[in-house]
Amino acid sequence: MNKSQKIAQCFSPAAFIHDSEENYQAIEKLIQEQEIGGLTFFHSRHSAAANFEKRAETLDVAGTFEKLITLINRYQKLSKIPLLISIDGEYGLAMRIEKTPQYPFAITLGALKKDAEQWVEEVGYHMGMDMKRSGIHLNLAPCADVNTNPNNPVIGYRSFGDDAEKVAKLSFAAYSGMKKAGIGACLKHFPGHGDTAVDSHLGLPILHKSKEELKTEELLPFQYGIDRGVEMIMVGHLAVPALTVGKDLPASISRELITDLLKEEMGFQGLVISDALNMKAVANLFPEPGELEWQAFHAGNDILCFSDHVKEGIQKISQNTSDEEVNAVFGKIIDLKKRLGVMESKTIEVPTFDWDQHSRLQKDLAKNYVSVIWGELNPSEIQALAKAGKLGYNEFFTQTASHFSLNLKLDFETADKAEKVILTVFVPSHKPLNQFGMDQAVLVEIQKLAKSKPCILVHFGNPLALKHLGNLENFEAVVCAFQGFEEVQEVVVKLFL
Repeated sequence: MNKSQKIAQCFSPAAFIHDSEENYQAIEKLIQEQEIGGLTFFHSRHSAAANFEKRAETLDVAGTFEKLITLINRYQKLSKIPLLISIDGEYGLAMRIEKTPQYPFAITLGALKKDAEQWVEEVGYHMGMDMKRSGIHLNLAPCADVNTNPNNPVIGYRSFGDDAEKVAKLSFAAYSGMKKAGIGACLKHFPGHGDTAVDSHLGLPILHKSKEELKTEELLPFQYGIDRGVEMIMVGHLAVPALTVGKDLPASISRELITDLLKEEMGFQGLVISDALNMKAVANLFPEPGELEWQAFHAGNDILCFSDHVKEGIQKISQNTSDEEVNAVFGKIIDLKKRLGVMESKTIEVPTFDWDQHSRLQKDLAKNYVSVIWGELNPSEIQALAKAGKLGYNEFFTQTASHFSLNLKLDFETADKAEKVILTVFVPSHKPLNQFGMDQAVLVEIQKLAKSKPCILVHFGNPLALKHLGNLENFEAVVCAFQGFEEVQEVVVKLFL
């Protein structure tokens, strides 16, 4: 293989499941002409990093999973060296693909009360098996970010919490579960994206902390993983001026952060993956095609994710890098492909999922994380009030009656006539933008009701959204259910019966 072919193994551009035939053929051209090393799959161009969560209303999403399998097989047949297929599936394939198993968010798993590490490893294993059966070799997860800023626009629910030691243990547990399933995983977003206030899809977050502060918080989960043999780390697009001579330089293209700090000082010997190179935090820094890819490679990245300029990037890296450096990175990537079974890639059949097993796991997990976080529940009193026609029920932010309300099987009076009211809130969004999607007028209504009579709040959604529901002490009791899965709703029902 020549130098350019070896460099091409570093590239993992985006491949979109829902796309035009013209764009499918453009990927085929990249595989055949540039001989790229891998592909990172996204749902569509409306849900990829640069267009974060702007999925088109008219987009046809039928058969997403089947289309994915078809494309993987189609692309693999054209590649001389089998492609490393990756996906960003922090809570499973469902993060990108409809009608596939979805697992709890990291923030939910961070609330597990017993044997958290074992349960998170179990989740990682099942997630990994779903991917392995689908022809995916690498999951770009989990997040090892410590979410110390509750208003963080991009991490939040993706983090295991605000305690660095807990995040370290649980992110490593998730990583270990995926590795046990036989796929690759990576800790992200080095050096830590949790205490930022800017979404790096849209701009450059800046972390104003000293090296010593970083060591006790942001860097701790990464060091924990490195000490235990983590093989891959993704570097984020955030600046840490204290470590780059005062410059607002993204970590993803900073030699000081990747080579000097991560590799030499922290002792990481595995593969470094760049965050998506089309994200605004870095994409606008270098107008000349290929320059960004070269800067990322020079900084110490081994795999370049979501490059928009593959051909030019290969040329720039070839012009500026020694054969020795290229051979070292190429060797690491081929070794990874061998370890993950990529080199024996076969035609993938569309797998079937064990939905009953998945449901049992969801229920077992929910029993472990659903919590009464304020006050107490008195089931016998609740049932007595219902029989006497004195129990009210109000449901917010749902289009139809919830699984929870249908399974309670209690007789309800209207809230204004009831002595006590059960209020259920299904938080519309897991992101903090616009109060997690909750209408201010409805929030005021909930707060007024809580002050007027005894109310029990059942919160299905991101716990960080609870702050918008006023003083929780105004409620008689608050149940935090974290997510709205049907299995979770069934577990919460049993608290009332």
